[in-house]
Amino acid sequence: MKQSTISRRNVMRRSAAVAATAAGVSTFNVRGAHAAGKVSVGFWDHWVPGANDTLTKLCNEWAAKEKVDITIDYITSQGNKNLLTIAAEAQAKAGHDIFAFPTWYPADYARQLEPVDDVMSELIKKNGAVNATVEYLGKSGGKWIAVPASTGGQMKPPCSRIDLLKQHAGIDVKAMYPAGGAPKADSWTWDTFLLAAEKCSKAGVPFGLPLGTFSDAVDWVGALFQGYGSTLVNAKGEITVKSDATKQVLEYAKKLVQWLPQDVFSWDDASNNRWLVSGRGALIMNPPSAWAVAVRDAPQIAENLWTHGMPAGPKGRYAPFLPYFWGIWNFSKNKSAAKSLLTALCQPAAVEQLVAASKGYDLPSFANLTTFKTWSEEGPPKGTLYHYPNPHSHQIQSIAAAPCPPKIANQIYNQATMTKMIARVTTQGESIDKCIDWAQKELQGFKRA
Repeated sequence: MKQSTISRRNVMRRSAAVAATAAGVSTFNVRGAHAAGKVSVGFWDHWVPGANDTLTKLCNEWAAKEKVDITIDYITSQGNKNLLTIAAEAQAKAGHDIFAFPTWYPADYARQLEPVDDVMSELIKKNGAVNATVEYLGKSGGKWIAVPASTGGQMKPPCSRIDLLKQHAGIDVKAMYPAGGAPKADSWTWDTFLLAAEKCSKAGVPFGLPLGTFSDAVDWVGALFQGYGSTLVNAKGEITVKSDATKQVLEYAKKLVQWLPQDVFSWDDASNNRWLVSGRGALIMNPPSAWAVAVRDAPQIAENLWTHGMPAGPKGRYAPFLPYFWGIWNFSKNKSAAKSLLTALCQPAAVEQLVAASKGYDLPSFANLTTFKTWSEEGPPKGTLYHYPNPHSHQIQSIAAAPCPPKIANQIYNQATMTKMIARVTTQGESIDKCIDWAQKELQGFKRA
């Protein structure tokens, strides 16, 4: 009897397959004439009903045209199943040809991703430039390692109650950010924001701004730090947390926190959504997901919601931006087909369909793809999402902890260093100088990691 042997690679291949199965994926397959071989894709499982169907349709149309046998898996981010699958495939060097990578993950897996400079060169010529945050996250060693995805990208600007801000703070957000027009928001600063937070809090409808360790908290706090010019680690990897700018932003945070709900330090990413939809608050910072839930569950609140730009700080107006990426593994067996598919999915007509299917949630990264009619026409109220994609380049789309090297920034982000600093100087009563000393030691540890 011939003895069967199992190599280490086979074991690892099996582990990747098991991980993909465990991820609870839903799979679509279309058979072509096999002229260009096979390609497999692991997409993020979109939370908006119907969004996956549109993406599948576009992939199948491309496959039929190119005569490719395509397999599509939709992998949920719940329980980090998509991240577990990424790790398993990277270890096994086997799995999908294309995978959807969350914000920081292209940098983490840069050595195992196929360069896509040729794809990005073509897309930028057609779709316009991408912002500095997309380059910061999607490039490594001067080369593009991933394509900004047409699904999953998001910003987290203010979503405000039109009626409550006008009644209690004297701010007309629709006049400040008119539907179909350029912003008139020179007076919309973090100082104005602080006064509005105080007035709304005293009226019993505080701003719902989380300050825990989850993404929604880290994102808006990161934009606040950047607006004041506070950089914890600079682009060279030098620790720069000890600065007047950091002291200023922490002083500001101490003033703001007193007007927020007392339990915001324990909020997760769903807490601010529930706060707004329940009618208890006048403002949160979030993608249109909270508004979409309100349309379904609390239409009387939804018709009074307006998504608009961030306040400006002394050093600029920064908006939390989290792009999603599509990357091609360097062990892919059909790189040419993979590049062809990504190019097709980033064509303006395709992206417009994906934006419409997500009801405006998905945010393309290319400058010329920010004026689709979906954002002008979605409602109620009509035009509520017009300023969500930043069509007038009114603010700098950024991510917390930039511009320091992504390997360090990722740790600052995931350890919620900035929100922990705010907690230390507020609820814990620590002095600002002592808090900055603590942060300095934390950052030194991140550099060594």
